[in-house]
Amino acid sequence: MAQTVQLAAETRTSKGKGASREMRRAGKVPAVIYGRGREPAQLALDGVALGRLLERIVPESTIVELTVDGKPVKTLIREVQRHPVRPGIVHVDFYEILAGQRIRVAVPIHCVGIPDGVRNQGGTLDQVIRNVEIEVLPDDIPEHVELDVTALTIGTSLHISDLSIPKVHILMDAALTVATVVAPRVEEVAAPAAAAAEGVPVEGAEGAVPAAAGAPGAAPAAAAGATEPAEPELIRKRKPKEEDEEEK
Repeated sequence: MAQTVQLAAETRTSKGKGASREMRRAGKVPAVIYGRGREPAQLALDGVALGRLLERIVPESTIVELTVDGKPVKTLIREVQRHPVRPGIVHVDFYEILAGQRIRVAVPIHCVGIPDGVRNQGGTLDQVIRNVEIEVLPDDIPEHVELDVTALTIGTSLHISDLSIPKVHILMDAALTVATVVAPRVEEVAAPAAAAAEGVPVEGAEGAVPAAAGAPGAAPAAAAGATEPAEPELIRKRKPKEEDEEEK
């Protein structure tokens, strides 16, 4: 069954950014309530009471009974806008729900148990999907959905089709992976041959000590600053006179 909480609200007639800033300075949070068959209404909430409420509920799956000017209205929180820099809530959207009217909500998925692949094989549990989208009557909204992952071994998975939720219609693809156990990561070690090719000394490898400058067998170092190549030997054709002198 869905959790139900109460929150007081009052209607407001002032609109615009200026009016909203004035409300926040007074400790109030602007809000709006809308739903099928009703006109959107502007509300004002006590900022402290709202903050405490949001700390102890899952907004997406909790029914909030708003008391608007003394009249109770059952709602779901559709959006909570927070300030990007300062702590605090900027605005809240409420959606009115009616008995007998199915609604779409996102419910958290809680993985239960320690997978066999984690306990005995050193793997890691990876929860890919954390919320499941469902269509349900307001009174049948679950606070969360439990998924037993105890039997998972490395390389095995559980899917949306493995979720058991009574009285709801699941709106997500049944083949989607919810949780899986992945193998432990192995740190890659460079092969000695590859390291030697890059000129990196390999611990324990024979002949890994580099030849010292000037040691026997070491190639002579190039002269510092020598940039011009040696002049090539010139080969020229002998003149007939030179060939006759050599024959003598």
